[in-house]
Amino acid sequence: MKKALCIGYVWPEPKTTAAGQRMLQLLEAFIHEGYQVTFVTTASKTPYSDDLSSLGVQTATISLNHESFDVFIQDLQPHAVVFDRFMVEEQFGWRVAENAPRALRILNTEDLHSLRKTRQLAHQKGEGFILETWMQQEMTKREMASIYRSDLTLLVSSYEMKILQTKLIIPPDLLYHLPFLLDTIDEGSPATWPSFKNRKDFICFGNGRHAPNIDAIAYLKKDIWPLIRQQLPEAKLCIFGAYLPQQVQEWHQPKAGFYVQGWVNDLDHELQGTRVNLAPLRFGAGIKGKLTQALQNGTPTITTSIGAEGMFTGEDLPVVVRNDAKSVAQAAIALYQDENEWYRMQSEGVNAINMEYDKKALLTPFFAKVNTLYQILREHRTANFIGSMLQHQTMASTKYMAKWIEEKNR
Repeated sequence: MKKALCIGYVWPEPKTTAAGQRMLQLLEAFIHEGYQVTFVTTASKTPYSDDLSSLGVQTATISLNHESFDVFIQDLQPHAVVFDRFMVEEQFGWRVAENAPRALRILNTEDLHSLRKTRQLAHQKGEGFILETWMQQEMTKREMASIYRSDLTLLVSSYEMKILQTKLIIPPDLLYHLPFLLDTIDEGSPATWPSFKNRKDFICFGNGRHAPNIDAIAYLKKDIWPLIRQQLPEAKLCIFGAYLPQQVQEWHQPKAGFYVQGWVNDLDHELQGTRVNLAPLRFGAGIKGKLTQALQNGTPTITTSIGAEGMFTGEDLPVVVRNDAKSVAQAAIALYQDENEWYRMQSEGVNAINMEYDKKALLTPFFAKVNTLYQILREHRTANFIGSMLQHQTMASTKYMAKWIEEKNR
């Protein structure tokens, strides 16, 4: 049986983060393809961590800068190793290359961290974002080096796929566009959802440890929600999410219709009772689970260009895109009151999920790519000279720093 090892940044939390959902999708995909899957991480579990053993995934906790991982992977000898984000590849990539050289090394980006961080910095400074600034950042260079060292990098966003190829001229053979892997929505499902008239209020949700989410909630509280509330005085906005900081919890203000609810176990239920989802993201990267989850529950969304970036290829967007507070508020008020437009947006959302995120349609070519790469791995690595050079440099620096730390900790 083929073996796949996933080295996680954290234990997956599919009920709190889109990244957790994504990781679960990848684990399930490898299992369905017939792999024996092992998940390891240096992180500690939280109350929200998923029970991976129920999926048949073997799990273990590993140590950073410790030779025990070398023994572990020598014994396992996986066919494929998935690094969850570039920081994990920096920490463990050289150990995998040294102790399981025949393993296909796959980098799962979640989003381009460097892009998100550069956009956040530009937003905080009140400056416009330009790609040239992103290209100059240290984190960008680290992330790109990790991509080159890997045999294949998974990108969820078509926009990020495009800029890596056109701006940084990264060879297409090193990149693979694999968005969220979702079940399609059956033709009869929308009829079972609560109707326009049986839904009310607005919703905003996201993990409180993710800076773009906190900024979006602040944007709603200060600039957008007061405008909506003026026109819809009976409407409420409910904020959901794990790990919401004290600052956000203190914004709970029922008299203003602003409800900070925190984490909820069944977010789908909340979405199906809500008329409009608000996702006014001003910075970020990757694609947004808050949009796909709303679409899966028939809840139309108002978002921004950043929110919708890299998610949809069709001409008729399944979300409303507006980029300033007044426009977001006006669009939200209009959609909240327009039943025909609301149903049109809901229908576009179903089409988008079925056309862009159908896991069966996405996984067949993906595993064909994985299987082909595994067969020609030596030639693939020879052609990736920059990756080989960076791997050599990593061996000469990161490896010996780690060895020094090992000795120091004995």
